Amino acid sequence: MEVINDNNCSWIKDLSFRNDIKKLSSNLDCEWLIVGAGYTGLSAARKLGQIYPNQKIILVDAQLAGEGASSRNSGYLVDTTLNDGFSSNKELENYKKKSDIYKLGIESVKRFIKEYQVDCDWNECGKYFASSKIEDKKILENFSKTLSKLGFKHEMLSNIDLKKKLGTNFYNIGLYTQGGILLHPGKLVRAMIATLPKNIKLYENSTLIKWRKLNSKIYCNFKNGSIKTKKIIFATNGFLKSLGIKSNYNFPLTLTASMTRPLKDHEFKLIGKPKEWGVLPVRPMGATIRMTKDRRFLIRNTAEIYNPYKMSQVELKKRSIKQIIGIKKRFPKLSDNIIESTWSGVVSRTRNSSQIFEKLDDNIFVAGCYNGSGIGVGTLFGEQIAIKASNETSKEIDIIESRKRPTWLPPNPFLNLGVKSRLIYERIRARSEI
Repeated sequence: MEVINDNNCSWIKDLSFRNDIKKLSSNLDCEWLIVGAGYTGLSAARKLGQIYPNQKIILVDAQLAGEGASSRNSGYLVDTTLNDGFSSNKELENYKKKSDIYKLGIESVKRFIKEYQVDCDWNECGKYFASSKIEDKKILENFSKTLSKLGFKHEMLSNIDLKKKLGTNFYNIGLYTQGGILLHPGKLVRAMIATLPKNIKLYENSTLIKWRKLNSKIYCNFKNGSIKTKKIIFATNGFLKSLGIKSNYNFPLTLTASMTRPLKDHEFKLIGKPKEWGVLPVRPMGATIRMTKDRRFLIRNTAEIYNPYKMSQVELKKRSIKQIIGIKKRFPKLSDNIIESTWSGVVSRTRNSSQIFEKLDDNIFVAGCYNGSGIGVGTLFGEQIAIKASNETSKEIDIIESRKRPTWLPPNPFLNLGVKSRLIYERIRARSEI
């Protein structure tokens, strides 16, 4: 089935129109095929193009390159993710391995931006974890202990502190971490497309229907053509399961976000003229919200098991109603019609929040499942899976492969039932935080 994403994403609308789009329409042979042209696939293609400048490398995507989850996320390049604190050295060690991967991801994006002089609204302003529920102070205090043990600079914040920094008195308790970065995800991934090496052939709007390995070659059938390749890298993230890749270890979730128009001068003054900021929820189903440098609010407060191939405008409108409620809770004096666009996107999850980075066969490789940290980790994993597939190694691969592996998931319908039940439970717990 073809992936059909809505075309309402504000990040994508900010970008100029591309007129160099090619669709697969013939039968091809190549040394390398990369399926998926988001952060991971583009980074893998870039690295392979550098390693093998004289080999034929093909990159395909079912949508327009970079316009899936890579352009549709909230634009956080994270150094840490929230936990409730650890009771054992082993748990702390596993968290450190995860944060080491985040650090490598940030370094990978930084290198790319420096090498190609990319403007993606990069802002090393840190990030906040915040809640309106004062009882969540215990969660943040436990998290603070973990951050202190690992040497992360951070501070606890009160309602008064948060009001000054964010322009809203909605939050009663918060924790600020210094290492987080905010950026424009659409500008970053578009730069990755523009800087692909010359020996990369990019085909878009070309859905992989079926693939199989026969002897030492991989045969891939598309709607209007086919590709025979010596080696393949799967980088489809939220669509890994639909291609039969590690299907008992990952599952897709559909998220929905909205962005407002830019605040007018009097509206901006009304909330105290704060600098750009980003807030992540303390409770899993709470709202992710940020204010961009051009005074727009982005909010994401839904996550669900949903047909990942298409969300209708009617369904998007239902989600946008929840999102205007979330914005008005925080900024009640803003108008009811402030939302400019609403869009959906698909992410990939594992049971234990670990990532997939594997050699599946002699010539089949996969990287994905970033559990909400796809900008940095996706870029890192793309580069490193290309190195691994080239039978080389690196210190980054050593760190990646020291992480905990994703754990097994039950088959459907048990998986969907379990995930839906968990989402309902977390939604109830976080209902005041939408």
